[in-house]
Amino acid sequence: MSSTIETRVYSSMNAHNPLERPRLCRFSTRNLSFPRQSLEKAWLASELAMEKPRNRGTGFKCRNCAPGAGTSAIRRKKLAVFVSGGGSNFRSVHEASIGGLVHGDVAVLVTDKPGCGGADYARANGIPVILFPKTKSSAEGLSPIDLITTLRNFKVDFILLAGYLKLIPAELVQAYPKSILNIHPSLLPAFGGKGFYGLKVHRAVIASGARYSGPTVHFVDENFDTGRILAQRVVPVLANDNAEELAARVLHEEHQVYVEVVSALCEDRIIWREDGVPLIRSREDPKVYT
Repeated sequence: MSSTIETRVYSSMNAHNPLERPRLCRFSTRNLSFPRQSLEKAWLASELAMEKPRNRGTGFKCRNCAPGAGTSAIRRKKLAVFVSGGGSNFRSVHEASIGGLVHGDVAVLVTDKPGCGGADYARANGIPVILFPKTKSSAEGLSPIDLITTLRNFKVDFILLAGYLKLIPAELVQAYPKSILNIHPSLLPAFGGKGFYGLKVHRAVIASGARYSGPTVHFVDENFDTGRILAQRVVPVLANDNAEELAARVLHEEHQVYVEVVSALCEDRIIWREDGVPLIRSREDPKVYT
């Protein structure tokens, strides 16, 4: 007999991509001989397969991903944190690690200012401190190649920038692809780039008349603040705000969002969409992404 089956298929090689709309296709059996009952069963099976839980693939890529596994099945990660100042975001991540909110440990702190508050906190908590970059006034600082070797010796999985003001060298970005995060105190891509740091960012936001600001967590590339955005939080800019007041509200959100993102990073819940956009997979519902 001759018949036609109509069903839904996905063009992606990864079936059941939640971001791809299914196409309607018709398969002709004109030159084949199958009983109609068999064809109907085949059609029903294909439809039921589409309705089953979609656990076989999402069209995303996950580093060292273990779908459905709890943190006990995931290796605890080692983190390097880079700071130039007081390091309040570094402290938040470290405290979250000690408290069990982050499935990782700060293995080493990197700074360009050995006397900064972040470095003092690291030493007080038994975290090794190394100086980078090497300058004329600080001969003990490391070169980019020596820094990479040192981080490898510490078995560092991920690098977190937490108020580090130097540009990350290309060698380090290439050595740790999709493994370096930064947090910036504005809603990128607005108010980012060279020269936009600290209170300068908040003054520029207020002067622009923007009604909203907030922190952005993004992956690091070879330029200032241009890497792929991973998470943001929105903070209103009030009519009578000054830079210090806005900075305090944004910083409060920074401490929360950075811990949440680092937690997802250490649990292998960062998923890369096919167009290169990173997403965070929910711990509670693996089918939900933010």
